[in-house]
Amino acid sequence: MKHSSIVGGSTAKRVIACPGSVALCQKMPPRPSSQYADRGTLLHTAMSTVLEDENAGTVIGMTYEGETITRELYEEKIAPALEALAVIDPNNEMEFDTETTVGFGKYMPGVFGSTDLLGRIGNKAIILDWKFGDGVPVPAEENEQLMFYAAAAMRTPEAKWAFEGATEVECIIVQPPEVKRWLTTPERIQRFEKTLKRAVKAATHIDAPLKVGDHCRWCAAKPICPMMTGAVDRAVQTQIQGLDKVMIGKYLKNAELLEEWIKDLRALAMQVMEAGEKVPDWKLVAKRGIRKWVSEETARFALLQHGLKEDAIYKKEIVSPAQAEKLLKPAKLPEDLAVSVSSGVTFAPSDDPRPEVLQIGKQLTTALSKIV
Repeated sequence: MKHSSIVGGSTAKRVIACPGSVALCQKMPPRPSSQYADRGTLLHTAMSTVLEDENAGTVIGMTYEGETITRELYEEKIAPALEALAVIDPNNEMEFDTETTVGFGKYMPGVFGSTDLLGRIGNKAIILDWKFGDGVPVPAEENEQLMFYAAAAMRTPEAKWAFEGATEVECIIVQPPEVKRWLTTPERIQRFEKTLKRAVKAATHIDAPLKVGDHCRWCAAKPICPMMTGAVDRAVQTQIQGLDKVMIGKYLKNAELLEEWIKDLRALAMQVMEAGEKVPDWKLVAKRGIRKWVSEETARFALLQHGLKEDAIYKKEIVSPAQAEKLLKPAKLPEDLAVSVSSGVTFAPSDDPRPEVLQIGKQLTTALSKIV
């Protein structure tokens, strides 16, 4: 699907926040596709095929740029998406269309996009977007991409049927296995449209504003953006020249004391948690694991069997599993030869994704020591 070079659904948030990014992105060469993008395109095409043909079996084996819909991928992505649609439309009463090109016509020339699913149930218009990536969760509430599609659909003759007479607009993100829904109004979509038009108009100015934020994450122009390069550093340097150097010197003395205090505080927290006590909002986690040979002699024999020479695998000691993998490429290291061993524990915020380390051994030792 061809995308607008000005703004589309996936770039609406960035353009509204940073109108200057439009001109910068137009200077950049086209980005090469990736395995993840190709897989996403394939899954979107498969969903459209399933919904149009009502025959799930037709997509097994479908391919695109080297990616294939396998039975496992179908069960992991397509099946949950279809189940989500059954929750959204339990009575099978929704009128819908897939892969609809929508745009703003003369209101914003050259601005268009493609909806994944456009639907209508009763007095409610529906804009739905499939998200098949495993990365950052995407919210539905105040989602600029969905509002872009809704606003564009309201101005597209072939898509207006979903909005005519509607009093509600439901914006939905299906990111298997999650379904996120946000109910809003046509009036909110119209306000968004005005905001978008102001941003598009601002983008045409030679001094269109630039702004750094989370919208920069997927911006193709980051390498040439003045906000990401030396222009910012020079501005900061100018500000630094006006700072009170005497005050900085005094603060540095305080910093030395503060650094020692922080060091001691961390040591105390570690001591308390290693003793099995809880510190609110913190937990013990294992440090990064370093793979070690389960048996050096077994590993040596296996590596020799794979064609490596004795002097290649032995330095003063046998090479590490990571070093062996480099030597073996493209062959793989047998899985049962090495095991990941953490170098110890450290503490981290309670929302850290690593699992908490239970100090069962220390607690058991403490308990046994109290038995007379």
